[in-house]
Amino acid sequence: MIRGITVTLYERVQTGEDEFHAPIYEETAQDVANVLVTPTAAAEVVSELQLYGKRSVYELSIPKGDAHEWENRRISFFGQTFQSFGSVTEYIESMVPGPWNKKVKVERIE
Repeated sequence: MIRGITVTLYERVQTGEDEFHAPIYEETAQDVANVLVTPTAAAEVVSELQLYGKRSVYELSIPKGDAHEWENRRISFFGQTFQSFGSVTEYIESMVPGPWNKKVKVERIE
């Protein structure tokens, strides 16, 4: 049986505004279990780089029923930190046979 890993998702909550009225955020770490991590194919890396200007490294499959916000978030796994980009692809939960129904692409950040 295929199983995912536990990743750390950093959720952002707006805590105020600075003197220029730009929002100030605080991040809180949330562990999300059973996230399937797959490497991005070489052809997709080139198209993502041309489309978004970002180098996709992995695609994360999110478990069904997960209510976290995954767009433009920091995510840690494999001892490295990544940033999600693009929109989350979501499938109809009852129509997908496996335990995952959302996908998001991530790039490595330092």
